[in-house]
Amino acid sequence: MTHGPWYCRHRFAVDGLIAAAFVALDTVLTLAGAGWWPERPDTVAWMVLGLQALACASLVVRRAAPLAVVGVLGGFTLLVSLLIEPLGLVTPAQPDWLWAPLATLPAAYGPVFYQHDRRVAYFALAALTLVVMRPWDASVTTMTIGLLRTAVGPLVGLYFDARRKLMRALVERAERAERERHLLAEQARAEERARLAGEMHDVVTHRVSLMVLQAGALKVTAPDDTTRQAAEDLRAAGCQALEELRDLVGILRTAPDGDGTPSVAGFADLVAESVAVGIPTELVQEGDPALASPVVGRTAYRVLREALTNVRKHAPGARVRVSVRYDQAQMRLTVHNTPPAGVPRGELAGTGSGLGIAHLRRRIELVRGTLRAEPCSDGGFSVEATLPAFVPTAESEV
Repeated sequence: MTHGPWYCRHRFAVDGLIAAAFVALDTVLTLAGAGWWPERPDTVAWMVLGLQALACASLVVRRAAPLAVVGVLGGFTLLVSLLIEPLGLVTPAQPDWLWAPLATLPAAYGPVFYQHDRRVAYFALAALTLVVMRPWDASVTTMTIGLLRTAVGPLVGLYFDARRKLMRALVERAERAERERHLLAEQARAEERARLAGEMHDVVTHRVSLMVLQAGALKVTAPDDTTRQAAEDLRAAGCQALEELRDLVGILRTAPDGDGTPSVAGFADLVAESVAVGIPTELVQEGDPALASPVVGRTAYRVLREALTNVRKHAPGARVRVSVRYDQAQMRLTVHNTPPAGVPRGELAGTGSGLGIAHLRRRIELVRGTLRAEPCSDGGFSVEATLPAFVPTAESEV
């Protein structure tokens, strides 16, 4: 649905009303003697009057075919001039008046405003001006009025065209400012999120560290084995909580300070570890690894590490193919394993929180990437991560 004023929603109807108005106006003015109309009209005069009405009616397509309208009205004016002189078939009552209908005024507006090729528009308007002014029948009044008749329309068209371009530029500037404001707001939210993550890490780490230290001291000073075992369990749980807290803060921060996670250079080590524990793993890389920014490389490293860990847990004996593709726009990591050759060990498969993929998905969303993890038609499993090649961070600017 088109929005805007009614004259913008019904342009063809508006042009039809304009054409009808100029048909009536030129007809009345001609019959009143303000033009080429003779004192004693004959059949030729009435036929020319009908042609004039048709020529003025061409204004109905002044938007779609502005050059055609100029051609029709210019052709009609030239025809009238030829009928008056040299043919002598029409003898006007006022020989020093303009032969061109008043409809040439809005017709001259169209080519400048609606025609894309200005050179063609100016050529057509020059030809129309020449026909209306009749320089071969020199008259200061006729030439002056004819020039004004064909010059007002183009000047008005140039004004409205400049105004339209100015409004478009202002709208584009406002939209660009809105986008920049949105980006600044996103940056502010990211910085606030990182600040809150750091504060949470400092506060919670301090308290949990105290618990771990107290549990370790209790283990040393406990008088019986039961208390020592409970203290050890408490200490281990505290250490695990610290590790999970550090991982969570890493999710909240795009590029955590002091993050020691390897980047794409560590892919070969992960693959070598899988091969060492009996998982046949193949690494295929295409493109330049330097295209991946540090935060993207660390995120991809975590994806590969989690995927290979899941293979060891849930698909013993499977073969794994790791494909990495680098280009200017994005980095794509695909880890595919064949169906397992054996039954997973229950104690190994049951370890972990079961939220590894969910955490990875959150990490990837932070850098505007996507993660897909799903079974394959061959019975295996595939993990595919698509990441932008570059994510700006303070680290990448150093």
